[in-house]
Amino acid sequence: MRNSRRVVKEPVNTGSIPTPGDPRLDFYVDALGVLETTALPFVVGGAFAHSRYTGRDRDTKDLDVILRRRDVPQVLAAFEDAGYQVEIPFPHWLGKVHRQGQYIDVVFSSGNGIVGVDDGWFEHATPGEVLGIAVALCPAEELLWSSAFVQERERYDGAAVLHLLHARALFFDWPRLLSRFGSNWPVLLSYLVLFKFAYPDRRSDVPDEVINELLDRQRQQQTEPENALCLGTLLSREQYLFDIDQLGYADARLRPHGCMTPEQAEIWTKAIETRR
Repeated sequence: MRNSRRVVKEPVNTGSIPTPGDPRLDFYVDALGVLETTALPFVVGGAFAHSRYTGRDRDTKDLDVILRRRDVPQVLAAFEDAGYQVEIPFPHWLGKVHRQGQYIDVVFSSGNGIVGVDDGWFEHATPGEVLGIAVALCPAEELLWSSAFVQERERYDGAAVLHLLHARALFFDWPRLLSRFGSNWPVLLSYLVLFKFAYPDRRSDVPDEVINELLDRQRQQQTEPENALCLGTLLSREQYLFDIDQLGYADARLRPHGCMTPEQAEIWTKAIETRR
């Protein structure tokens, strides 16, 4: 699944964030050094990876380090031994490492619980550089997959997804990307439609086979399930709570539909007020 009609140079951006003099700089460099001492595989995601793939700098308040779930305890122990404060505020997807008001996020899944980190994140990682340090960057396909579900009222990563498509659609491993979305393929289709709208001159960057496959699935998806299930909670932890609490919809994040327990969902929901 490749479209060779247009030759496009891959954007190159090592990232200009944070700048010299920013207190985060030393913190991030030291933190990456601690990670290296563990000899465990990790990739850098978030704004640093987006900047590398798209050539666009994005403001960031933290550094996203992505690990397999089973490696998190050992990594946090290494940071604790090095004098950092560590915590796992959200046991279903995220840990944090603090020191002197700075922090990094230790990511091993996603807020909705469905974007699990497996060996593929490391097998397909991109060699890169962050703050002068050679690191592995989150694969562009996994970066898009995880960003696609960030659709909160106060934070919507739709533009970031379209920028990734603009920069990388000609280079994507489309079969792997389709596999990542699985039964949530309508989310990917929605972004591809938006991409063709936002960038009409780049419509052909998305292979026809991909669009036709997803549109065929859409046409075949005619029957309605017997049970009322709200998939909106996979997109926003807050904006579909009314549907769950008042309208009687089942929460797609919870087992057996999703990967989260009711306790994990409660912790994630309570943090909405803390964020505010």
